[in-house]
Amino acid sequence: MEKRRFETVSVALLVAMDGCMLLLAYLLAYALRAAWAFPSPAVGLAPVRSYLQSMLIQTLVVQLVFYLNQLYHLARGVSRVDLLSVIFNAVSMGALISIALSALLFQNTVFEIDYSRTILLYAWVFSIVLVGLGRWLHGQFRAYMLQQGVGRTRLVVVGTDEVAAIVVQRVKWAPNLGYELVGLVNGKNGPREMLGVPVLGDDEDLQDIVAKHEIDEVIISRAGATHDQLLALIARCQRGNVSIKVIPDSFEIMAGEVTVDDLGGLPVLTVRDVGLRGWRLSLKRVVDVSFAAAGLVLLSPIMVIVALLIWLDERGTTFFVQERVGLDGKPFRMLKFRSMRLDAGTGSQWTIKNDPRRTRLGTFIRRNSIDELPQLINVLLGDMSLVGPRPEQLQFVEQFQQHIPRYLERHREKAGITGWAQVNGLRGDTSIEERTKYDLWYVENWSLWLDIKILVRTVFQVLTTAAY
Repeated sequence: MEKRRFETVSVALLVAMDGCMLLLAYLLAYALRAAWAFPSPAVGLAPVRSYLQSMLIQTLVVQLVFYLNQLYHLARGVSRVDLLSVIFNAVSMGALISIALSALLFQNTVFEIDYSRTILLYAWVFSIVLVGLGRWLHGQFRAYMLQQGVGRTRLVVVGTDEVAAIVVQRVKWAPNLGYELVGLVNGKNGPREMLGVPVLGDDEDLQDIVAKHEIDEVIISRAGATHDQLLALIARCQRGNVSIKVIPDSFEIMAGEVTVDDLGGLPVLTVRDVGLRGWRLSLKRVVDVSFAAAGLVLLSPIMVIVALLIWLDERGTTFFVQERVGLDGKPFRMLKFRSMRLDAGTGSQWTIKNDPRRTRLGTFIRRNSIDELPQLINVLLGDMSLVGPRPEQLQFVEQFQQHIPRYLERHREKAGITGWAQVNGLRGDTSIEERTKYDLWYVENWSLWLDIKILVRTVFQVLTTAAY
């Protein structure tokens, strides 16, 4: 099936899925109200057919709100947390509009009915849950079809620099994005291959490459290119129905969002800022203490069992305590469950995948991030936060700051148990340069909602890993 037809069918299925889930939500709400006498017995409840017009209006209005919020635009790589937030807002707005329309259209008519407020409340809750479930099922089906090669987007990447390599890696690691990477385009005298992907030609050949290989999308990654050079590349792609995207260079990625400030009437661009300051520090601390205390209480049975198993394994110390670098470059003692053998040494060397020093139990608790649970104590003590850049050992910090630009700026915020880099796949023995970029973006763009999203994604990833 060609790409355009597949997209059309996908959108049609999504519209149908949303409509069915919204109608089912209303029917379940009616059934629950009739079966459960809350907050009071359902005396004189009208038959379900009396709610038909309200059901249809609410379904159509909510789907119209979905359309206006671009929820029928099939974007790639959308966070589940962000999607659920948009669904919550759209369903809430649609429900309020539909109630108002029902009152305006049916008041003093034969269709007027004394609607049960409880049913409306139940329908609102069920709509959010069922629409979210339906969209997850639709996403799973669409990802499966894309992985089978149906409706994939034929992609060419212009460039072979560091950022182009990141794009290639992301496309390879995430087949559910639906890209078929045909090849690369490079300047003259450049490499002829990168990460196993062939270079199809030079910049001058781009127009012919797009036509010959039936390219759907071109991503331009050309760090340091001038304005005229970018315009020339874009002009070579403009013939035909081709989507064009430009990736910023490494500095722009690390700088985060650019904002406009005012300096006595003179506009200035802010490319370096700290999102976490003022009252936000107190808010983050309240959230940290609340969640860490609740986590220690709820997870204490698991922690006691793990501690006992570690002690029984080698009759040695249960906890591993190591000095790490935290806020403002100050050292602190970080707690973890011991996952290495007693004769593994001080643990000051770099941890690698399938580290031979691990015990069998240590391999399990590290794979499922159980060894990090004692760091909730560090959060309560104020040494760490639930979310933030992961702390490194002092000798590695001194080493990294020598060759990674702005590395020390990640210490403008407390170290975290999890972070923006980790939920984006940069855990363990991965690129420090890439982790630094994500950490700096987090420091400069902090929000409470971003922390919540990272925590939810962390829990989801841990549960997914544990399932395998």
